[in-house]
Amino acid sequence: MDRDFETTVMEAIVQAGDARSLALQAVREARLGNREEAEHLLEECDAAMLRAHEVQTSLIRSELEGEPVQMNLLMVHAQDHVMNAMTVKDLAAEIIAILGERH
Repeated sequence: MDRDFETTVMEAIVQAGDARSLALQAVREARLGNREEAEHLLEECDAAMLRAHEVQTSLIRSELEGEPVQMNLLMVHAQDHVMNAMTVKDLAAEIIAILGERH
């Protein structure tokens, strides 16, 4: 496996993992009534998600430009992480909104 490709894919995994963790931390803070901290963590989550999405987009762009992208277990794992992080981020925002309505 090409080291540059592997590094790129690992970056998507790391950023998506960070985004997921930040989203869950935001929900915990909101549950404790720390709305401002929850919002700050969601902003950090958005930034990490953007970085993960930029990696994903660069791989898609490469393929569209005629550079085949290896489809292997690591790539599938990265896509799983990105999609999972997107879902958790969206759900966290909804949960935080609901918790905010209760306080």
